[in-house]
Amino acid sequence: MKIAVPYENGLVFGHFGHTAQFKMYDVEDGKVLSTKIVPTQGAGHGALSGFLAAEKVDVLICGGIGMGAQIALAQVGIKIYGGVQGGADAAVLEFLAGSLVYDPDAKCDHHHHEDGHGCGDNCTCH
Repeated sequence: MKIAVPYENGLVFGHFGHTAQFKMYDVEDGKVLSTKIVPTQGAGHGALSGFLAAEKVDVLICGGIGMGAQIALAQVGIKIYGGVQGGADAAVLEFLAGSLVYDPDAKCDHHHHEDGHGCGDNCTCH
């Protein structure tokens, strides 16, 4: 199994669509075998589902994520655990132990973007 986490300074990065890198975890028999940091190379928003599919990711542990991204990830078979905060490594270990605290209804937080627009009801910004 491969787990991806939007990653910044050891933490789960809170804005899926704007992450610059993912920490990837190769897992077998409930144990992390290896990890690597993979830059998104500018891929954002909708392109990230294809990026993660190409990396053969099975599970995404993330913070904020919009409905458009959730739909795109579901279409490529990636299971999402959203609304997660804190350390990336700890989140993966909690997931493997079955104790990860996440929000199955994690959605866009209706924040305002740097370009001045805010998220609407059909947010796909993450």
